[in-house]
Amino acid sequence: MELRGKQKSYLKSQAHHLQPIFQVGKGGLSEQLIHQIGEALEKRELIKINLLQNTEENAQDVAVTLEQELNCQVVQIIGRVLVVFKPSSQEKNQKISVAVKKV
Repeated sequence: MELRGKQKSYLKSQAHHLQPIFQVGKGGLSEQLIHQIGEALEKRELIKINLLQNTEENAQDVAVTLEQELNCQVVQIIGRVLVVFKPSSQEKNQKISVAVKKV
């Protein structure tokens, strides 16, 4: 699902109050962390990921890796914080994606 400008704006507004639930530290972006992010996206659809000061990872590189591995979309990158969106495959978890389709 390719997002349009208004849809991205809506997602940014929804993510504004969210706290980052994942932190990428000096261990980098491991397979286990990618798997956990995928599970969280399945339940929440919209999450924030924080890159800590001690990580060697670059925000752009992390965004590309996540988009390739999880088939999600990085909506926004602000400094070391990424906002990631992926529509849930389970209907009971589809709250944000239903609203995005209406925008």
